Amino acid sequence: MAPPAATPETTLALTRRARAMNRALAELYPEARCELDFGTPLELLVATVLSAQSTDRRVNAVTPALFARYPDAAAYAAADQAELEELIKPTGFFRAKSSALVKLGAALVADFGGEVPGRLEDLVTLPGVGRKTANVVLGNAFGVPGITVDTHFARLVRRFRWTTETDPVKIEHAVGELFPAKDWTMLCHHVIWHGRRRCHARNPACGACPLARWCPSFGEGPTDPVKAAKLVREPRG
Repeated sequence: MAPPAATPETTLALTRRARAMNRALAELYPEARCELDFGTPLELLVATVLSAQSTDRRVNAVTPALFARYPDAAAYAAADQAELEELIKPTGFFRAKSSALVKLGAALVADFGGEVPGRLEDLVTLPGVGRKTANVVLGNAFGVPGITVDTHFARLVRRFRWTTETDPVKIEHAVGELFPAKDWTMLCHHVIWHGRRRCHARNPACGACPLARWCPSFGEGPTDPVKAAKLVREPRG
């Protein structure tokens, strides 16, 4: 006789489980934050553009000199592209990124008086700025709640079975329905930090994970606490 089919998780049960997992992550990572160094909305916007196909550590290594050389949007708009390329070269794809930064500076000057706008609908009109980048800037520079669906976030929320969606916008909306808006920005930090430190794409540290009791994917990685603990690491960015 076949075993009975598992009872589908209700929306209420999913919401309670997801929030319990986020509370556990908040306790595990009380220092969670955006790992890109910045002092102004423009600096965060530029750093986020540079972080594509790169690591936060590499971006943070080049931005002090970059920010000193280009202090405002007008400076990026007027930048010599060869000079800009040299400064950002360690982040990879430096030709495309330098071109994007020049266009970004020009658009900010032309359309927003040189200032980074604080609304999603305005940010996504800027060259090279999609919803992910816009939500990073809104949440961390302006305090406007947003869900940043990066590679780690998308991978983990599916592993947690908070959603089965694969499209970033659909993930953003599905997960957003499980949490109050005030929690969205820190939720993203908690999940991303967990993805970088424990819940790896391959060989997650299941036996060293405080989410084990709620995670439907527990067992994808080693469950032995000693073996799992060896997989916990500080990220390279």
